[in-house]
Amino acid sequence: MRIGLRVDVDTFRGTRLGVPNLCRLFADHAINASFFFSVGPDNMGRHLWRLLRPKFLFKMLRTKATRLYGWDILFKGTLWPGPVIGKKLESVISSAAEAGHEVGLHAWDHHAWQAHVDTMDAAAVHQSLRRGVDLLTKILGRPPMCSAVPGWKCNDLVLKEKGSFSFRYNSDCRGDSIFLPLVDDEQLAQPQIPVTLPTYDEMIGRHGVTESNYNDRLLAECSEDRLNVLTIHAEAEGIACFDMFDRFLKAAEAQGVSFVALGALLDDCPEIYSSRVVQDTISGREGWVAWQETSKSYHEGNG
Repeated sequence: MRIGLRVDVDTFRGTRLGVPNLCRLFADHAINASFFFSVGPDNMGRHLWRLLRPKFLFKMLRTKATRLYGWDILFKGTLWPGPVIGKKLESVISSAAEAGHEVGLHAWDHHAWQAHVDTMDAAAVHQSLRRGVDLLTKILGRPPMCSAVPGWKCNDLVLKEKGSFSFRYNSDCRGDSIFLPLVDDEQLAQPQIPVTLPTYDEMIGRHGVTESNYNDRLLAECSEDRLNVLTIHAEAEGIACFDMFDRFLKAAEAQGVSFVALGALLDDCPEIYSSRVVQDTISGREGWVAWQETSKSYHEGNG
């Protein structure tokens, strides 16, 4: 069984501390992963206004967010503009590519994307993508090979604008199989590799999942007869949950599981079908996320 391993890097702290930790860990396990970097200003503290929403407040309490993310993340960009991650931590980002990992764009401004993508027009979407791609290209010496939007906040407009860039694939939604997006009955050229497995913040503190049984419960979600794609976060598994994630890798490898970058899953995909991307909810997460349309019955049955 193989698991595609995706690392979302949302913040300055996650880049500075979590990415080097994960790169060392992956080297110890001989793992290649796909890193998706937020490279613009770290304004994640501006999410604090969402505490007024009961679901978000409950999630913050359930996941013990201050321990998980640290106070420096929770207040970034609130009293003054946050640091531009790609300019301050260029060497950390390039080191992930030099270690042999796939490196792609997560966002220019992670907070702004999640907060405003619903109202962004084509020009605003393109500008956000362009700023991120340009800075990553400067850091890497080549354009990023892939992309993955923050929070699975993707719509048809985003899918179309991504076609202007040289991404080999995107990972913008949840689902159950690699597919080519359909927009206005047109099949787009860039494949989507959806995330199929729940994330730490979606599982912990729900349905009896605790730190002590989390790894076993996550492994139980994996299956040999379907696509397995796992998202971890540099801020969580790379820092606060680092030891637990190391144990997860060891337990999975003991069961014969191997971890690969998402591009390796695309290389071995025998046939790619078409599907639309729709908006729906997911258990354990506030607000809507993008879903592969044909997988709706799957996530509704296993929420």
